[in-house]
Amino acid sequence: MPFSKIAESIGASATLKLNAEAGRMRAAGQPVIHLGGGEPKSKAPDSAVEAGVEMLRSGEIRYTPASGTPAMKDAIIDYTEKHYGRRVDRTNVMASAGVKQALMVALIALVDPGDEVVYPVPYWVSYPEMVRLTGGVPVAVRPADGSFQPTVEEMIAAIGPRTKVLLLNSPNNPSGKVFDRPFLEGIITHCQKMGVVILMDDIYHRLVFDGRQPVACYDCTDVSVDESCLVVLNGVSKQYAMTGFRIGWAVGPRDLIKVMSNIQSHQSGNPCSLSQHAAVAAIHGAQGSVSQLRGELEKNRDELVRLIREIPGLKVDNPEGTFYCFCDFSVFDADSTRLAAYLLEKVQVVTVPGIEFGLEGFLRLSYCGDIKDVVEGLRRIKWILDADGTPELQAGDTVFTR
Repeated sequence: MPFSKIAESIGASATLKLNAEAGRMRAAGQPVIHLGGGEPKSKAPDSAVEAGVEMLRSGEIRYTPASGTPAMKDAIIDYTEKHYGRRVDRTNVMASAGVKQALMVALIALVDPGDEVVYPVPYWVSYPEMVRLTGGVPVAVRPADGSFQPTVEEMIAAIGPRTKVLLLNSPNNPSGKVFDRPFLEGIITHCQKMGVVILMDDIYHRLVFDGRQPVACYDCTDVSVDESCLVVLNGVSKQYAMTGFRIGWAVGPRDLIKVMSNIQSHQSGNPCSLSQHAAVAAIHGAQGSVSQLRGELEKNRDELVRLIREIPGLKVDNPEGTFYCFCDFSVFDADSTRLAAYLLEKVQVVTVPGIEFGLEGFLRLSYCGDIKDVVEGLRRIKWILDADGTPELQAGDTVFTR
């Protein structure tokens, strides 16, 4: 059957496709190591689980307002005040079925066909496709110095008369880079002057390491929330390990939030009432699980980076946050798709090709799973990439051969 031009231009999510392949391999009994995943393996907070069970037992699992329940909105308001230093109103917030939906709704509300959306390289795999779904034009800005943070001047140079939105993700997926304050201040100041909306994808903002604190974007401007160019996107998926609950949100100018809520009401209706109830409990409950997750991730990061640096030829920057490491493997193969396929075929280790994030020659490795998987995955990668290594590698009952 014939499809729309937009449908024909959109590919499947690379990360979700790899998740499916890893699941298929594991179901077949293969000893696959998944270093491509994007969800913590820790459990959701007890407060969230108990709240969800309580609501289930009540039997009252109903529709809610399309933009979220009053309790969910109040929890977002409290969260924003605590972590961003701004007190907002219910009219400034919208709950959604994950950050991805909030981001998609914002793009639909802001971008007309032919309008441009600018973002740094490397970027989350879905950004270009989400822009294309609106008929917009994705504009990726690659730092000239080979780092993971462009200069303010490089970002400004990419902003033209058709630019409607600038997308930022810090800490960054896939690099783990935390954008510094001068960069954010320079971008926010320019976009405020030019009328360009900044969508701040802050889903990893509490998962930062080495005692550092992420820069709250509202600290970079004195403009009120309603007059600001900023829309802050966040959620419970990463920090609370509540990926399957699918609750995210947007905080921004009330006129934009109203339009976004209208769109969401027709697009999907309300976020799941049960998930909202659990998310409220997570936000208002004890926060020890976030600190524990952050500590475990930092230890995993340290071990992963140590193991990577034992492989001659590999180049890696220490991730400052998230649970990903973006490593330059080009000394072995400049084609990241081919290399990722080779690692999956030869040693059954799942990685994500760097080209999906806008940088060829790199692979994204995740360390949010069990540390034993991290260690075993790097052991297999080191072996298969070592031309002078042994002809066989034992992995449990499986023997890998060159």
